[in-house]
Amino acid sequence: MSRPTRRQAIGVATGAAASIALVGTAATSPGAASAAPGKTKAPAPGPAPFDEVFQGRRIQGVPTAADAHAHAHAHGQAHAQGHAAVYRVWIDGRELHVMQHGSSGWSSAINHYERFATPLDTARTAVASLKGAHVVPFDHTA
Repeated sequence: MSRPTRRQAIGVATGAAASIALVGTAATSPGAASAAPGKTKAPAPGPAPFDEVFQGRRIQGVPTAADAHAHAHAHGQAHAQGHAAVYRVWIDGRELHVMQHGSSGWSSAINHYERFATPLDTARTAVASLKGAHVVPFDHTA
């Protein structure tokens, strides 16, 4: 039996950490937070996190604090104008590479030439397109 690669181990660990963070966020009810009367929290910009089962596959997604500039340089990509949230999506614990295309929507490595309104829509369409196959790790050096 082959051993998992370092990238696969990091992906599983990151997925587990994201799951724990999502469970902690879901456990805190909005009414439990004590806010001063008349003051409300501004909603977080960008798409909300998600964790659901779709067509028998577990799909998860969380925004990250990194900006597009740092993300592009970390992966050797060309610099995108402006700063946008980076979003990470997993299907059954394997990362699906998703990209935001300004105001035109989101796409994935599975459905690269289609645009979707949210990362959740992107993940659901990728699950349908995979037809039971597993996500293969994205290797930007290949």
